[in-house]
Order: sequence, then structure tokens, then C-alpha cells
Amino acid sequence: MLVIGLDPGTATTGYGIIEENDRKEIRLVTYGIIATPAGLAAEQRLLAINQQLSELLLLHRPDFGAVEKLFFQKNVTTAIAVGQARGVILLSLAQQSIPLAEYTPNEVKQAVTGYGSADKKQVQEMVRTILQLPAIPKPDDAADALAIALCHLQSRAYQRLESIGGA
Repeated sequence: MLVIGLDPGTATTGYGIIEENDRKEIRLVTYGIIATPAGLAAEQRLLAINQQLSELLLLHRPDFGAVEKLFFQKNVTTAIAVGQARGVILLSLAQQSIPLAEYTPNEVKQAVTGYGSADKKQVQEMVRTILQLPAIPKPDDAADALAIALCHLQSRAYQRLESIGGA
């Protein structure tokens, strides 16, 4: 199963693609960011996110998309921009008929570290460990996207256990 995790933002959207094989082994496929220039108008930034994400989806053809849910932010302007980027991401996934799962930041932390209030450094270190990487993925948005993808695999494993009565 191939999963793309996405950490939305209008300036920087992180992505991480991981694969789980039949033996439940997880491997990194790729990660990075979709960056949009600060001088672009909002609608042009959203268009750039859509175009670049659509290219990624066509290239890798993931089975699932996992996106961080929008959580309350003190800065309303930032929340609106993140919400707009999320909307573009959801549209891009829907256009490619890729099933979507959404997770809160605490759900991601819980799945990756076992502790829903883990700090960013703990999450990044666990991403590095689980994916057997020599260093923490950079930039932070890409590491966050990988954590979201890992959360989805963990969630699916739990759902499988529940469906067979194991949880």
C-alpha cells in the first residue's frame, strides 16, 4: 500500500510518500515540499499547489491520501490560508479518486510516538527511526507529512485488528 501524507500550507505544503508491503515492512519512497513564492497572489499559490500535487499523484499513484485536519489557530489569517490549501489538497486527491483520511495533530503524535502530547522533535526522531533514515527529514513540513502518512498506516492496522475482533 502506497500512502501520501500531506501537511497543508500556502507557502509550504509538505508531502511524504511511504509504502507498506505484504510483510508490513515500511519503506520511504520520497518526501519534500511544494513551495510557492511569497509574491504570488493567493489564487496563483493555490493553483501552483494543485498543479504540483497533481503531478506527484500521477507520478506515484498512491492508494491513500492522509491529511492533517485543521485545528484552531490564534491567527485567523493563517487558519484561513491553511484551510484554503487543505481545500486544494482535498480537491487534488478527489480528482485522482484517491481515498482520503484526516488526522488531528494529537492523533498523529499518538500514532507515531505513543504519546498525544509529544513535541515536534520527538515526532521527527520517531519518523527517522521508523523509516530507518540516517537523519531527521528536512524541512519540518516534509517530516510532518511523513508522520501523517505513518499515522495512516497505524490507523489502518488498528482498524484491521478491530474488524477481526482483536482490539
